[in-house]
Amino acid sequence: MKVKLQQLKKIAVRSALLGVGAAATQARAAGTDFSTLTSGIDFSTVTTGILAVAATLITVYVAIKGSKILIGMVRGA
Repeated sequence: MKVKLQQLKKIAVRSALLGVGAAATQARAAGTDFSTLTSGIDFSTVTTGILAVAATLITVYVAIKGSKILIGMVRGA
């Protein structure tokens, strides 16, 4: 693992010396416009689905916890 990390560092140093890092920095500084790709996507249905699954899981966990509490009370009586 240590050898792989050293090799990766050497590659990074070489690419920075060759100016590859400068081109990537300029591209990041300009920013990429993804609005044409993301404008047609509607995440509201996905969000609703995720929240519905989360609510179902919470209900199941609460029911399990409640039944454990009741079983504990019955055993303790």
